[in-house]
Amino acid sequence: MNVPLAFGFSPGPMEMLIIGAIAVLLFGKRLPEVGRSLGKGIVEFKKGIRGIEDEIDSATSSVATQTAADEVDEHDEATAPKFEPPTGEPANESAEA
Repeated sequence: MNVPLAFGFSPGPMEMLIIGAIAVLLFGKRLPEVGRSLGKGIVEFKKGIRGIEDEIDSATSSVATQTAADEVDEHDEATAPKFEPPTGEPANESAEA
């Protein structure tokens, strides 16, 4: 399947042959060196993109972990009042009424 380029067409076999011939004429003996440097550039670009993706993933996972920890902290607190035993004598309510 041919994927269209920015110009609205994808090069077929004849166009690729013409592009290859032009590359050989322009670069000649330096063509392998140019190909290697182009390959290294693509690899470095992909490493950079992967590094950015890793930074984004680590930032989002740390935010998610922090959010989950905050939710756990909110639910762990006891909200019921503490029981304090009476310290004085028991009062007889039926006698006072």
